Amino acid sequence: MEALPLVALIAASAVIAGAARRTAVPAPLMLVAAGLIASYVPGVPDYTLDPHIVLPLILPPLLHIAAVDSSYLDLRANIRPIALLSFGYVLFATVVVGYVAYLLVPDLPLPAALVLGAVVAPPDAVAATAIARRLGLPNRITTILQGESLVNDATAITAYRVALAAALGEGLSWAEGAWEFLLASVGGIAVGLVLMVPIHWLRTHLKEALLQNTLSLLIPFVAYAAAEQVGASGVLAVVVVALYLGHHSWQVDFATRLQEEAVWRMVAFILESAVFALIGLQLSYVVGKLGAYSMAEAATYAVGVFVAVVVVRFVWLFPATFLPRALSKRIREREPSVTWKSPVIIGWAGMRGVVSLAIAFSIPLTAHNGEPFPARNLVLFLTFTTVIGTLVVQGLTLPSLIRALNLPQRDAQISTLAEAQAQSEASRAADERLEELLADERNALPGPLADRLRAVLERRRNSPWERLGAVNPVTGESADDIYRRLSRDVIQTEREVFVRLRDARRIDDEMMRTLLRRLDLEEAAAYREGEE
Repeated sequence: MEALPLVALIAASAVIAGAARRTAVPAPLMLVAAGLIASYVPGVPDYTLDPHIVLPLILPPLLHIAAVDSSYLDLRANIRPIALLSFGYVLFATVVVGYVAYLLVPDLPLPAALVLGAVVAPPDAVAATAIARRLGLPNRITTILQGESLVNDATAITAYRVALAAALGEGLSWAEGAWEFLLASVGGIAVGLVLMVPIHWLRTHLKEALLQNTLSLLIPFVAYAAAEQVGASGVLAVVVVALYLGHHSWQVDFATRLQEEAVWRMVAFILESAVFALIGLQLSYVVGKLGAYSMAEAATYAVGVFVAVVVVRFVWLFPATFLPRALSKRIREREPSVTWKSPVIIGWAGMRGVVSLAIAFSIPLTAHNGEPFPARNLVLFLTFTTVIGTLVVQGLTLPSLIRALNLPQRDAQISTLAEAQAQSEASRAADERLEELLADERNALPGPLADRLRAVLERRRNSPWERLGAVNPVTGESADDIYRRLSRDVIQTEREVFVRLRDARRIDDEMMRTLLRRLDLEEAAAYREGEE
């Protein structure tokens, strides 16, 4: 892709995603819609998804971001439902959807139909988890959706490779396919386990925040490439490494964490925006490649595959949710009780995304005997319509479904109370440590500076409790909100003075930047608690 179309894609995607934040429409859906429209606007370049770019260059950072932000402890606590979805469901959907397509489309060989089944099997939960967080879904549902999205791509890619080998005439037996699947899965996890400790050691021993963040940007690509090089799952390697790094991120220097969070948030915003826009931009390409199939025939097949994809998820989810609980007393005792509402929400949140399209575009044009891959263009079209159908139909209706089912919302008051109790316990320990340090003559400080340390601890201890307190009757703000607003105002006053002194040549630019950085850090500390 040339530079100008790439820059235009990123810029337009960022603008649309930013505008979506001011509306009730989720950004992924607005981006897809804009891409669909733009695909037929004269003068818009042809943006064709290249699997050699999407899989090794776009998928690893997106997986890394999602895994680092996930809770290892929550994922481990919900490993059974996550495994049933990310492994069991994907394989089940591959077989059932593939067989439905085989019955539905005349002259479509079963191996080629199974390729389609593997391609559309993995849900992409980026949009679903964004909606879940926005609407305050229970933590367990959000965790299950996140966990599924982290691992299911690995299952689908491996299943795709097995089905593709059969479709290409490589004569792969079911036993050989199962062995390849096991090798890819175990190998990917093994590569991740081998890499995670030395990478974390390197991160904690690098002293320059810029070097640490450069390493951070390279990690997902290194993990993915290392696993793929030995024939293992790069997806699982990335996830294992990222989960470990996220769980131990507190051991990394504070400057690195601050920079890393800002850098990765920007990367996630750009990649996610561009990816969903790219999905929509494929419309003109896939329609133009239908060839022998009429639009009426292709549309009929598309509806059938879409319905199969949606129904199969519920067919798997309800038995997978309730049957193990009915058969195992241990599961009933260890896991929280569930109602029919949870599988309904998780089932309807099974939207497909860019990974499905990227895999579909990687289908070779010809088989080993030189003949065209059977119905390749139709498989591309059916993948595209399934992705668009799930994003639009399920994505637009998921918020309404969540509200209609009236699931228990996250209680902000309870969360703030837990935060206050944790902060109080930490502050007590910090108070004791501070007094112990100040009692040592080597740590002697002037009284005002020692009092300032105590005041900072007191401020941190009181902040969560203040958010639980009464609001200002005039402004409606809590004491904590007022504190942050006043901090911002007085810090801005100081900034203006520093700029005036620089303009008057009483201080130079280097000194001004040093002083402004101190104010930036103070403002960041004051506002950290108020971030979304």
